[in-house]
Amino acid sequence: MSGTVVVGVDGSPSSLEAVDVAAREARLRGGPLRVVHAFVWPTTKVPLGSSATGPPEEGMRSLAERTTEEAAARAKSVQPTVEVTHAVVPGEPLSVLATESRDAELVVVGTRGLGGFTGLLVGSVAVYLTAHAECPVLVTRGRKHPAGPVLLGVDGSEVGDAAVGWAFKEASLRGAELVALHNWNAWTGPIGAGPSIQVPTYYDVDLYRAEEERVLAAAIVGWREQYPDVEVTPRLVQEYTRQALIAASEDSQLLVVGARGRGGFTGLLLGSVSQAVLHHAHCPVAVVRAHREHGHGHGRGHGHGHGGHRCGPTEGNGAAD
Repeated sequence: MSGTVVVGVDGSPSSLEAVDVAAREARLRGGPLRVVHAFVWPTTKVPLGSSATGPPEEGMRSLAERTTEEAAARAKSVQPTVEVTHAVVPGEPLSVLATESRDAELVVVGTRGLGGFTGLLVGSVAVYLTAHAECPVLVTRGRKHPAGPVLLGVDGSEVGDAAVGWAFKEASLRGAELVALHNWNAWTGPIGAGPSIQVPTYYDVDLYRAEEERVLAAAIVGWREQYPDVEVTPRLVQEYTRQALIAASEDSQLLVVGARGRGGFTGLLLGSVSQAVLHHAHCPVAVVRAHREHGHGHGRGHGHGHGGHRCGPTEGNGAAD
C-alpha cells in the first residue's frame, strides 16, 4: 500500500462531497490524495475538441480537465497540508477506479454520480468497486456525525478480520470510539421438514448467547491489544444484522463492514448485508475485502467455531453475509 487515497470525481454533488471526505482521510493518514476523473468519451468515438462554432474551452477533454482541476483545488482548500495530484484517465469509471485501487490505501466515491439512474439509492460504480477494488472503499452517504463512533459489523469470520483491523485503525486515526456490533438469532420454534411436517427444536438460549459473546470477544481481543488508544464498546444484539447496523448507523460517523461474512454464498463478491448498508445506512460506509496482503486474518483471536448448536434460519449472523 502506498498510503495514497484516491477519489473518483465526475462533477456531481455526490463526488464533490467525496472529495471533502477523501481529503480528510488523506490528512489523517499523512499521505497524498489523487483526484481521478474517468474520461469515457474516447471509447464512444465522439470528437474530443470543441465544435467549429464553439469556444475552445468547451471541448469534452477541456471539460473533463476542468472538472478534475476544480475538484483538486477544492481538496486543497479543505485540507491545505495534503499533497494533491489529479489526472484525467481514459476509460469507463468502473475499470479506471478498480485499476487505481491497486496502488491505493483507500478509494473514496460518492453514492451516485452524474450517470446514475433516477431512483437508484447507490450507483453502479460504488457497488462495483466495493466488490472488486484491491483496497477498502469508502462510499459517502447519509448525514455527518463527526463526534459519533466508528461502527463495526463483526461476524467472527477470518475473512471479516480485515474489516475489524481496518476499523480499529480508522477509529485510532479519528480519535473516535469504536462500537463493535455482533448479532445473534436463536430460533426456538419448530422447523418445517416437509409438507405438514413440523420438527420441534429446542435450544439452550443462554448457551447460544454465551457462544456469540465469545465470538465477539475473540474477534476484537487481538486488535484491542494493538490499538490500546481506542475505546471499544462491544455490542451483542438479538436482531438481524442489516437492521441492527442500519439502526446503529444513525448516530455513527462511519460504518465498516466486510465484503462477505459467514453466511455468504460461495462465489458472491459482495454479501447481502454489505449491499443493504450501502443502500440504507445513515452514515458513510466503508467496505473492506480480504486480499492477499491480509492473508486469512491476522491470527487475532481466531480458531473459534460455533460447534453444532446452530439450527434454524438466521441471516448469516455476520456483518456481510
